[in-house]
Amino acid sequence: MSKRDYYEVLGINKGASKDEIKKAYRKLSKQYHPDLNKEAGSEDKFKEVAEAYEVLSDDNKRARYDQFGHEDPNAGFGGGGFGGGGSGGFGGFEDIFSSFFGGGGRRQDPNAPRKGDDLQFRMNITFEEAVFGKETEIEIPKEETCEPCNGTGAKPGTQPQTCSQCNGAGQVNQAVDTPFGRMMNKRSCPSCRGQGKIIVDKCTSCRGAGSVTKKKKIKITIPAGVDDGQQLRVAGQGEAGFNGGPAGDLYIIFAVRKHEYFERDGDDILYELNLTFPQASLGDEIEVPTIHGKVKLKIPVGTQSGAQFRLKDKGVKNVHGYGMGNQYVIVKVVTPTKLTEKQKQLLREFAEISGDIPEEQGSSLFDKIKKKIKGD
Repeated sequence: MSKRDYYEVLGINKGASKDEIKKAYRKLSKQYHPDLNKEAGSEDKFKEVAEAYEVLSDDNKRARYDQFGHEDPNAGFGGGGFGGGGSGGFGGFEDIFSSFFGGGGRRQDPNAPRKGDDLQFRMNITFEEAVFGKETEIEIPKEETCEPCNGTGAKPGTQPQTCSQCNGAGQVNQAVDTPFGRMMNKRSCPSCRGQGKIIVDKCTSCRGAGSVTKKKKIKITIPAGVDDGQQLRVAGQGEAGFNGGPAGDLYIIFAVRKHEYFERDGDDILYELNLTFPQASLGDEIEVPTIHGKVKLKIPVGTQSGAQFRLKDKGVKNVHGYGMGNQYVIVKVVTPTKLTEKQKQLLREFAEISGDIPEEQGSSLFDKIKKKIKGD
């Protein structure tokens, strides 16, 4: 299946700025985050959004993508392409010649040291933990080298034997009749399953696998300013390596819980402040909460609903160390729903002075007759 255009995935145009790309990514990553969205296909969409953001947020990758699309010509020469590339080189021709003539090119030694697989761990954290960071400990199941056999898979005191069928190569030649004559084709050795070695006496701890699953506690530092969907790489904490190779890496993806009344926009924090009509009309000085504690805010006379006030450096520390965000207080003038008779009378007097007398709704027939008698 062909890949969708990255700009289409994020719902932006090709001239979108970095801020627009970032905002689109935040919105969609929250929408399709597997921990928040349990619908079928949400995880695939989340990965698609993350892949698009990874390319478009990088100036060099974006420039190559704009020029070549998904088929980056540099992929064959170490460029890697976008969203996972091939093996590099002239793979197509190599596969053809390999199938007919036994391949000569890059044959991997099955006994060579190989890096272990990477692990992914989703971690739920609070809004405050994301803002200020935290040192904590997580417990994850992971494959580790079996200690009794030291990863060989063989019973302690014994060693795996070299496969007699492939002589340790992990591959065997197979004659194939073709229209061009009989050709030799290489395939994985059926005796050792491509490993080049055969374990006669298996280790009882790992049953010949060379690794065992253990729950391991890992200390990590949540960086201050991390945002929802961002990930942290912990080197060497992935699966155990093969044949003495290095361990893979652990990637921790953060899922930030929503706050009761704060909302985050990048490094800025948004807070909605409810004001009464008298406060907005006459002005006031009130305390407002911030993530760093309460501060006093002066409300000017005649403040309108939707007005914004900036509290400098009361936002989130940039995760890369580029300063502090701000907090924006957004005013919402609240209309009272339950009024005493005296409050209603004062509002009527105010309306009369303003010359804008409303046609009151919800008044009883008795109230309307009384107003008629008074000549209102």
